[in-house]
Amino acid sequence: MATRTWVRVVLGGVVGLVVMAALLVGAGLFLAERKMQRRVEVPVQPVALRNDAASLERGKYLFSSRGCVDCHGSGGTGKTFVDDGGLVIAGPNITTGPGGVVAAYQPVDWVRSIRHGVNPKGRPLMIMPSEDYNRFTDDDLASLVAYVRSLPPGSGQGAVVKLPVPVRALYGFGAIQDAAARIDHTLPPQQPVPEGVTVKHGEYVANMCLGCHGVGFAGGKVPGGPPDWPPAANLTPGEGSVMPRYADADTLIAMFRSGKRPDGSEVKVMPFGSLGAMSETDLRALYLYLKGLPAKPHG
Repeated sequence: MATRTWVRVVLGGVVGLVVMAALLVGAGLFLAERKMQRRVEVPVQPVALRNDAASLERGKYLFSSRGCVDCHGSGGTGKTFVDDGGLVIAGPNITTGPGGVVAAYQPVDWVRSIRHGVNPKGRPLMIMPSEDYNRFTDDDLASLVAYVRSLPPGSGQGAVVKLPVPVRALYGFGAIQDAAARIDHTLPPQQPVPEGVTVKHGEYVANMCLGCHGVGFAGGKVPGGPPDWPPAANLTPGEGSVMPRYADADTLIAMFRSGKRPDGSEVKVMPFGSLGAMSETDLRALYLYLKGLPAKPHG
């Protein structure tokens, strides 16, 4: 009799835990849907639309070297860049061809999407890594827009964001944030910095690392990345830093060009399709800036 009572108690406890877990997941999914549909009000100042040769050339360089090709493809028609265990993410077609999402974009919409991670209707763009582009100068943002608008029309589709149930629930509870939630939208555009192998220019280039390595560049779990992604490296001189591997700028440049560390091992996750196109000036300046960062523990 006592055994039956014990079994009933255990089964009741298990059922209670299952019900509680289901309720938590359901609550997380509800909150996730509400977060996806929220309106994000941001102060937006449009940049002038350009089509001059210098802007197009600069825009092409930024498109090729700052991660755009890794999500949207070299022609801008979209690309699936994560397909892992039910997690599927594809960048949308950003040409004016069939399935493109930017045909009706006004100047203010480009700024809202690229700099703030918010679509023209005020909804958050789930995957757009706008925290990397938020600090673009107005000149660089205008140049990037000029190049994207010049892309030949091609067929594609809108963004694809398929999140497994646990990921959606974590997003709902705030454990995972979209780009719009990680940005200080009140910051004014960064002022231009003379291009050169300087710490100041390196700091500007390093903005492209914020999305994965964090505001302090100490690394840790990549926000919103698949569970099997390794943590982003600590780029400061603190505990667990990877910088001692790179004795000089040349070794860092070699890693960006090859995707391999000095010991020959492959670096996972980093978007080398873009990083390999970075100029030597940008990379040498980036190295100077990273070497001068204050030490922080990993993550």
